[in-house]
Amino acid sequence: MPTYAYACTSCGHRFDAVQSFSDAALTECPECGGALRKQYGSIGVTFNGSGFYRTDSRSSSGSKPSGESSSSSTSSTSSGASASPAPAGS
Repeated sequence: MPTYAYACTSCGHRFDAVQSFSDAALTECPECGGALRKQYGSIGVTFNGSGFYRTDSRSSSGSKPSGESSSSSTSSTSSGASASPAPAGS
């Protein structure tokens, strides 16, 4: 279950609460009875396994990344296809 951080808007009391996704958010401060506000912060995320790093998608031969070579071949194919009908139709 996720842990949520709360802060009171009246007294400034801060605490963490372990709640289910389906539980309603807490609204009352346990210290003073004031209104609570959820605190959002950054979390640490680690991606493990293959396919998450830039070097995983590169081929062992060639110096260009796969993204550059595929975009240049796509643009040359599309420009060649649009140029072919124009001279044939003249």
